[in-house]
Amino acid sequence: MSYKVIPSFLFLEQTKELEVKTLKILKQKKLILKNNPYHFKKLKHKKSIFRIRFKDKGKEKRLVYEIEDKIISLLFILDRKKDYKDLERFLEKVSKY
Repeated sequence: MSYKVIPSFLFLEQTKELEVKTLKILKQKKLILKNNPYHFKKLKHKKSIFRIRFKDKGKEKRLVYEIEDKIISLLFILDRKKDYKDLERFLEKVSKY
């Protein structure tokens, strides 16, 4: 069963700053995501929000996405160094679009 993947405006803006190598890795992970969105780790205390780990320029990052019916929304990228402190702020920002 394949899901439809839709990137948010914020996610698209953030990907402009990523290395080409990182974009290729995210593309591969997107293929896994389309076929099995529950493969990656669920965020605690969030009903349908998950994350994908990756590195960019030697820094740990997280791609945060949401599953709703057959649609996967790529929400935003978090810097792991900040320990998810920006999570609520970014979720609020994405919900405005």
